[in-house]
Amino acid sequence: MAVAMRARFAELSEAWRHHGYELGFGVGIAVGYATLGRIGFEGRHDYGAIGNVTILASRLSSQAKGGQILLSPRAHRASNACVTAIEADGRLPRTLPRMAHSCRLTSITGT
Repeated sequence: MAVAMRARFAELSEAWRHHGYELGFGVGIAVGYATLGRIGFEGRHDYGAIGNVTILASRLSSQAKGGQILLSPRAHRASNACVTAIEADGRLPRTLPRMAHSCRLTSITGT
């Protein structure tokens, strides 16, 4: 899905570029357990996900440059049979000491 979103965004950003806007689309993908549910109080609530995996995905997304899809090591292992990825440039912030490197998805090879 992230690859399809990136392709569609490339088309849309071209139109925005003609209007003087430079937009980028970077994605972070992590795999793990999260707590999902309704957050808030009566009259004002939302649905959300919390946990380490959501923090990791957010950090990867923040680290991704325009057009990049960054995978956590666990996400890369889970999708290794159907994607090609290389080690991404740079390290993640020290707040994630157990995961020093991420992988950059380069292509989808199968299903």
